[in-house]
Amino acid sequence: MAGTDDKVVIGVIGGSGVYDIDGLEDVRWQAVESPFGKPSDELMFGRLAGLDLVFLPRHGRGHPLSPTDINFRANIDALKRAGVTDIISVSAVGSFKEELPPGTFVIVDQFIDRTFERYKTFFGKGMVAHVSMAHPVCARLGDRLEAAAKSLDIPMARDGTYLAMEGPQFSSLAESELYRGWGCSVIGMTNMPEAKLAREAEMCYATVAMVTDYDCWHPNHDDVEVGDIIRVLVSNADKARDLLRAAIPTLRDRPETCPHGCDRALETALITAPEARDPAVLAKLDAVAGRLLGAP
Repeated sequence: MAGTDDKVVIGVIGGSGVYDIDGLEDVRWQAVESPFGKPSDELMFGRLAGLDLVFLPRHGRGHPLSPTDINFRANIDALKRAGVTDIISVSAVGSFKEELPPGTFVIVDQFIDRTFERYKTFFGKGMVAHVSMAHPVCARLGDRLEAAAKSLDIPMARDGTYLAMEGPQFSSLAESELYRGWGCSVIGMTNMPEAKLAREAEMCYATVAMVTDYDCWHPNHDDVEVGDIIRVLVSNADKARDLLRAAIPTLRDRPETCPHGCDRALETALITAPEARDPAVLAKLDAVAGRLLGAP
C-alpha cells in the first residue's frame, strides 16, 4: 500500500474527542501490521476533495488507551506503510496563558518532552541515528492550517511551545507554575514522542493543539466543572473536523521536496557504518528508512 514519491496522502491523527472524520468518500477501515507492534486501531482510509486520506484515532475507538499505553512507533510506522506523506496531529491540551482561553486552537512550533515511559526512536543498537529536532514541525502545513482556521473564524494562535507530560494524572500546581515559567503555551500528553518519530520517518508533521481548559495555575481553575470541559471538548472536535475539511484540499500542491527538509531528515542522521548494521534491525526499518537503507 506504499504511495509513490509524487503522490500526496494526508494522515490525520485524532486525539481526545476526534475519533473519526465525516464527509469522506470510499471509506474503509483496515488493519495495517507493523514490526513495532500493534497500532492504536485500524486505519480509516478514504478520500476528501479528491485527496487520499488516512485517519488514525490515537487512543483507539472508544478511547481504551491512555497516553502511556499508545504504541507511537507502530502508529507512525503504520501510517508510513499506508503511503502517508503529511501528518496533521489533532490533540486536546490545557493552556498556560490567559490569552489562550478554552476553544482556542494553537498551531505549535516547538515541544518540550517530559515523558519518560515511552519508546522514542525507531533506531538503536545495530542501527543508530540522531535526527535533528531543532524545527520539529512543518511550517508549510502550519501555513495551510492557519489560513483555514482564519477562513472559518476559529480562534487561533500561531506558534507556541507544547509541553508533553507523561500523565495520566494532570499537573501539580508547582509543575504548572514551572512550565509557565519556562514560557510554554500549552500542555498535553500525546505529541511526544509522536513528533520525534514522524521526523525520523521523514514525514511532514504539524500539530493543532485544541485548548479545553486552563491548567491548574489559573485562579478560576477550581470553579471549572467536568461538564464545562466536555462541552468545550465536543465543540473543539466539531471545529477540528471543519478545519480539516477546509485545510486538506489546499495540500494537494505538495512540492517535490519539502522546503523545510522534513522529507530528508535522515540524510545527516545515520551514524552506524554499513558493515556494522544489524540486518534484523534494518528489516524493521524498511518503511521508515528504506529510502536510504534499502533492502536489509
